[in-house]
Amino acid sequence: MAEIIQRDGTWAFDGTTVRITPGLHRSVPLFRQTYGEIAVPLEAVASIAFEPERKRGRLRMRLREGADPLLQATGGRLPDMADPYRLTVDIDGSGVAEYVAEEIRRALLLDQVPKEPTKTYLLPGPAVPVSVRSSDGTVSFDGTQVRIDWSDTSDRVKRATGPRIISVGDLVQVEWLPNSGYEDGFLRFMTRETVFAELPPEKDPYALDLWGSARRDLLTALVATAVTARLPHPSTRPGVDQADHADRARLTASVPCPADHHDVLLRRLRELGELHRDGVLTDEEFAMTKAVVLRGF
Repeated sequence: MAEIIQRDGTWAFDGTTVRITPGLHRSVPLFRQTYGEIAVPLEAVASIAFEPERKRGRLRMRLREGADPLLQATGGRLPDMADPYRLTVDIDGSGVAEYVAEEIRRALLLDQVPKEPTKTYLLPGPAVPVSVRSSDGTVSFDGTQVRIDWSDTSDRVKRATGPRIISVGDLVQVEWLPNSGYEDGFLRFMTRETVFAELPPEKDPYALDLWGSARRDLLTALVATAVTARLPHPSTRPGVDQADHADRARLTASVPCPADHHDVLLRRLRELGELHRDGVLTDEEFAMTKAVVLRGF
């Protein structure tokens, strides 16, 4: 067993799995503490290195492309401190860090682990159900569907459309960009009907606009990862840009609208009409929101 224990967390390698446990110190980001322990199978590892610095060092592990739904969902945009595959090492732990890195490298060579992209996820992602309250609303995922409940501060167009419920089967991709504290982020759920929509996140009822606490909004990556883990792997999923507009329109038109959905649709349209007549929604907002509601049904 090769193990290193630091204030930032603990890495333990038993020859087949690298077990990463976040530290409990207040300096450890909320995202890593919430994501919890990660068991990385050796076959998912591409490389590992210890990067020494003057006062401390950094143990960094790189995974094979396509092995981890977290890296797939976040696209390498996690802040360094929130990256679970990065461990800050005190200067007196440098020797142990070098030993752990060497043991993992030796195992990679002995097992002849390839560095090529994987064709399936080798890590499971977060457990479900998972729910996160962000600056724009609360997003929940139970393994089969995503639900977004808007906050009082959400754009009125979003609040006018009501809660958004999206089945995993209707999703083709999840887009995530963190709120950096200087620039807003977003979490967008793209379906075949909305993949080419160009609404800004603050008005898109399929997206959360992340503009509040960067520390809290970062937790939306949990939902993005849990959903991504249950979508077709990128190696098997056809390119979104290859989707045919006519085929999508024909498929959408062929899906019958259940009676209860029809009642909900009529009620939602009546509510929008009242908001428009009362001056809550402008002509442009009414037309856009009505189109979104119709598309959602």
